[in-house]
Amino acid sequence: MDSATKDEMQPSLPPGPEWPEQERAEQLARGAALKWASGIFYRPEQLARLGQYRSREVQRTCSLEARIKSVVQSYLEGVKTGVWQLAQAFEAVQGTREALDQAHGLLQGMVEATETLKPLREQVAQHKQLQVLSQLLPRLRAVPAAVAHTRTLIGAQRLLEAYVCLRELEQLQEETWAPLGGLELPVFEGLGPLAEALGQAVEAAAGVAGRLAREDPALLVAAVRVAEVDARHTTSLELPPRDWQRRCLQALQEGLERTHFGTPLLLEPGALAGWLEALRVALPAELATAEALVAPCCPPHYKVVRLWAHTLHSGLRRCLQQLLEGPKLGAADAFALLHWTLHVYLGPEMMGSLELGPEADVSQLEPLLTPENIEQLEAMFVTQIQVNVAQWLQKALDGEVAEWNREQEPGTDSSGFYHSPLPAIVLQILEENIRVTSLVSESLQRRVHGMALSELGTFLRSFSDALIRFSRDHIRGEAMAPHYVPYLLATLNYQSALSSSVSVLQPDGAASGDLAPVEAGLDELQRRICRLVLEALLAELQPLFEALPSRRWLSSPELLDDVCERTVRFCQDFRRVRNPAVQLLLAEAERTVVLQYLRALMQGRLVCRGADERIQAAQRLQNDAAQLRELFLGLGLEESVHCAPVLLSLRDLLNLRDPMLLGLEVAGLRQKFPDVSEDHVSALLDLRGDVSREQRLAALSSLQAGPQPSLSAGHRALFSLVPVPTPALSSCLPSGPCA
Repeated sequence: MDSATKDEMQPSLPPGPEWPEQERAEQLARGAALKWASGIFYRPEQLARLGQYRSREVQRTCSLEARIKSVVQSYLEGVKTGVWQLAQAFEAVQGTREALDQAHGLLQGMVEATETLKPLREQVAQHKQLQVLSQLLPRLRAVPAAVAHTRTLIGAQRLLEAYVCLRELEQLQEETWAPLGGLELPVFEGLGPLAEALGQAVEAAAGVAGRLAREDPALLVAAVRVAEVDARHTTSLELPPRDWQRRCLQALQEGLERTHFGTPLLLEPGALAGWLEALRVALPAELATAEALVAPCCPPHYKVVRLWAHTLHSGLRRCLQQLLEGPKLGAADAFALLHWTLHVYLGPEMMGSLELGPEADVSQLEPLLTPENIEQLEAMFVTQIQVNVAQWLQKALDGEVAEWNREQEPGTDSSGFYHSPLPAIVLQILEENIRVTSLVSESLQRRVHGMALSELGTFLRSFSDALIRFSRDHIRGEAMAPHYVPYLLATLNYQSALSSSVSVLQPDGAASGDLAPVEAGLDELQRRICRLVLEALLAELQPLFEALPSRRWLSSPELLDDVCERTVRFCQDFRRVRNPAVQLLLAEAERTVVLQYLRALMQGRLVCRGADERIQAAQRLQNDAAQLRELFLGLGLEESVHCAPVLLSLRDLLNLRDPMLLGLEVAGLRQKFPDVSEDHVSALLDLRGDVSREQRLAALSSLQAGPQPSLSAGHRALFSLVPVPTPALSSCLPSGPCA
């Protein structure tokens, strides 16, 4: 390349403005030079050396220019050399391109030549295939017979021999497949169904592994070995995986489930317990068979005992879930299922057996019943048992009520007390249901305990309602009971028996307050019975008290003798009532007699005409109090609860000779009997017959004077239960209730 060409190839910069960096550098250089010059020539004596400085700078400038020219010249020479080399490389690339074009043309010619050789190549391939086929022809001719023989072996359950024959046929298929370029010969079309038939035979043998382990363990071993060997086999054929090992394990599980849980569980009511009992025997036997017979026939990684335990558990769990989703279970079936799943299944007879080794891994089993299932079964059991208990109790009550109108008196026990099996029946029904649920769980026992107390409360209310109907029908004459009072007294014994024995319904650990509603119901029943008995007593005594007090009463004890005689006759059956009910009944009877006595006194039927009659009335009150005391002591009532001493206090009020002292006597009466009122005192003053209006007002004012007495804890109301006729206004205090 000549110099002219090189000059033409020199790069030329386009015209344009100077670089801003260059301009700025020049400004900085000029500024630095001016600063230097002003510093050098600041003093006049330095101007003499100006020539020296000028020559020195000239030399420096020349030296710099020479160096710059040298560098620029060196750079330009390098650029020229590079441009020349690029030109040489361009010429070499042009030559290479021309050579490649020529080679491409030659290759195109060779492709056209190879197209003409394609038929020859196909003939060569066919020749090779024919050569392979000619070599394998004797073996290929034997394939149909081998397939038939293999099917015969499968039918005869000679699985290992059948698998060997199948593998030989598949190996022959592989030998022909590659040389034939993936072409499948029609003679091998039966290998797929043959392999599937063998796989099904392996599955069938695994599905009855338990029976084969006892009867023909060799067949089970053969089936498992075929599945294991095939799992390790690889092939070059493009066939879907047979996965016989997985199918074998699946068949083991499905066969086991089919044996015990294959048929839908359709049980008659009450038959679930028998089915569970059969499982209690069958499942441990199945696990023992698996450990002793099936496990030795299988590889260790099958973990046969664990597989058996988990398969049986999952099958049973699924079966129970289907059972709970079906028709509603009865109470007996629900109880049997709860007890079996919570105690028997996990107990030492089954999954908790010490004979089950750690390989069973039962600790990883899910619960047979979920908490929701247990809640469902408990609610189902309690609901149905509540219906049954209600029916049983109602039936027992109906039987008892039917006896109240009998001609015979109530039955008695060996001690002579009225007796009936009703309390024992009621408590036995409830106690047995509570006790039996303790065999299942505390939660079920709490539910049944609450249900039992609720039903007992309902029973007590029904019993009380039946008593009311019995009493109403008897009083109205619709159904006269020949032994009305004895049967009321018998029911009091029933109540006492229930009260003394109701604690047997309280399980260990239950709150003591649970029995409070039942105890309140029993107390209410006792009050109801006593009230009915006392109403009967009152009906007998009321006609007798109509003649008291009277002139005849003042002079003769006959009226009270009749009352005592009637009372003794009425209370003679009280001896057949057990303590403490008999004491309560006697106390209420004595108070009823006293109340009727006080009621008669307050009616104003008698007014004493003088001091002699007042003395007679006071003496009669004293005699009557003593007679009532002897009467009820003879009946067995403790003296500490007698109410008859109130008559002695009234005697003192009548026996007082000076009416001016009535205020003190009335105040004393108020202290003994805080429930006495002005009306009662006024009626008693009317009985005296000698009290003026001023004396009456003074006596009544003493009731309000001083601190009011407080009712003691043991105080029994008397005067507050005694009504009095409305007194005349003249006998009332201005601030009294009658004013």
